[in-house]
Amino acid sequence: MNLLRRIILIGPESTGKTVLCEKLAQHYHSVWCPEYAREYLLVLDHKYTYDDLLVIAKNQFQLAKEYTDDAIEKNVSTIFFDTDMYVMKVWCEVVFGKCHPWILEQCKKQRPDLYLLCKPDIPWIQDELREYPDLKMRERLYAIYKEALSHQTKPWVEITGNYDKRFQKAVQAVDKLLK
Repeated sequence: MNLLRRIILIGPESTGKTVLCEKLAQHYHSVWCPEYAREYLLVLDHKYTYDDLLVIAKNQFQLAKEYTDDAIEKNVSTIFFDTDMYVMKVWCEVVFGKCHPWILEQCKKQRPDLYLLCKPDIPWIQDELREYPDLKMRERLYAIYKEALSHQTKPWVEITGNYDKRFQKAVQAVDKLLK
């Protein structure tokens, strides 16, 4: 069995993470784990709360485990994640000024092999869940993610440019990891 490499895409909303995850999984004949928050928020009948973010985080954790098990069963070399607990941490802290201890603990336990940090240099696309169309706020969020990645030991690559360039940069980073 091959060693499973875990690659996590993070960054502000509307930076192409989902599109890139899908394309990378197809390119590497692999598996990608979607973001649970989208599924949860689409059926929520109230404005999300601090406690909702813990529910989302725990379900994301479970979803990631299920997709990882699937990747292992399929004997693929890589799995791509559309989000992780750093995203949940940033979301909690930016919106509510604090973060659940469970999320902070999970951040310490994560074992990715590579982060792909998506920069907000593509146009923001409106949808019913997105909250930050303002470029200054998107850049502030990006800076928070970049700072977090700078203070951890796992490799990370900044993903910039149009969708084609993002894909090319991501493939180069993943190929380098897999060699």
